[in-house]
Amino acid sequence: MLPDLHSTRQAIAAGSTTATAEIEKSIATAASARCDKVFLKTSFDTARAASAAGGKLPLAGLAISVKDLFDMAGDVTASGSVVLGSAEPAVQDATAVARLRAAGGAVLGRTNMSEFAFSGVGINPHFGTPANVADGNVHRIPGGSSSGAAISVATGAAFIGLGSDTGGSIRIPAALNGIVGFKNTARLVPTTGALPLSTTLDTVCAMTRSVRDAVLAHEILSATKVAVDTRPLSERRFAVARTVMLDGVEPAVATAFERTVRKLRDAGAKVEEIALSAIGELAGMQSAASFSPAESYAWHRKLLASDGDRYDPRVKARMERGATMSAADYIDLVQARARWIAKMQDTLSGFDAVLSPTVPIVAPTFASIAPGATRDEEFFRVNALLLRNPGVINMLDGCAISIPCHVEGELPVGLMLWHAALHDDHILSIAAQAEALLS
Repeated sequence: MLPDLHSTRQAIAAGSTTATAEIEKSIATAASARCDKVFLKTSFDTARAASAAGGKLPLAGLAISVKDLFDMAGDVTASGSVVLGSAEPAVQDATAVARLRAAGGAVLGRTNMSEFAFSGVGINPHFGTPANVADGNVHRIPGGSSSGAAISVATGAAFIGLGSDTGGSIRIPAALNGIVGFKNTARLVPTTGALPLSTTLDTVCAMTRSVRDAVLAHEILSATKVAVDTRPLSERRFAVARTVMLDGVEPAVATAFERTVRKLRDAGAKVEEIALSAIGELAGMQSAASFSPAESYAWHRKLLASDGDRYDPRVKARMERGATMSAADYIDLVQARARWIAKMQDTLSGFDAVLSPTVPIVAPTFASIAPGATRDEEFFRVNALLLRNPGVINMLDGCAISIPCHVEGELPVGLMLWHAALHDDHILSIAAQAEALLS
């Protein structure tokens, strides 16, 4: 098991290692075959300088990675695409990047991603696709869209992988690679300097190796202090949502999830299965319009007209759906979402958190959905499955965390703990307790 940032920082304080030694370990991993296709651009010398200056700052000069979605001064923000390759370099860091640097983070480089963050699978036909770390024998998908960020953390190159989550782009790759991914309430972290996919749903957040590191990353990114809720699991009341969230769950995921629920019950937690039927309303609510296609098309329409043949065809197809959505249907969706959120909040008010599988499947093989017309149907089927559960929380404007719940010898499975907006501190507190129980 890889050491997390907290334990490494403690080792530095104890004198058993140094920030300089740790950054060289991270650089060696980032440059290794395990991180093939993970970084689109590296900045190792800059990371060494930042590490040397990290000192007693919260991140102690340890390595972080930045999704290619975020501005970094002097770099072109290409968002995993070739379309923006000749754009002007950013003049300043995105707010999230600036906060991580100010806290002593040493940026190893820009990480690979699904083009323009528009896929939960993690495939990139322009720059290649990093391999999931869980299977050394078969190339499995990393999950997306924050694919490179996840692999940078899971391999040990970075302690924090900065990414974004519009419909699960942090939690999906976290679940498939056996790491922690926290999606905060969107309004808590500024999106300034991040190229948008959906201005309604986009969330700036990160992946880490432990929940306590997720707490630290969230405190830095949100410029707030997490208020830890110390009530024991025996005083917790959880819901398991039956509607949609458990549909089509693969046996490996079902086994890990059911085992986890049993452990929570054995620890004294009250776990109730509830219908939560409002989740079943989402498909109909988004039948005429949905946020990501509409809002991404608004941003990309001129580029699609001039350079559409250079887009990933699977991304282009989803964006162009936005061209046929009317303003009236979009406004109806905005209003319907507000009513739906109010209904969900009322139903969840008596629970500490909802428990769900982060995604209903383990990581599929890359070969099954690699680019190619004959595999498009399977790609879109898998993409929809991966986005289904985590996307509920984005529509809710809520917060959620994915933590590993598999055991050694099993492919990674994520447990998602979630709630409505501004329950972030409670979700992080409960996740730390669940992590300790599962470990």
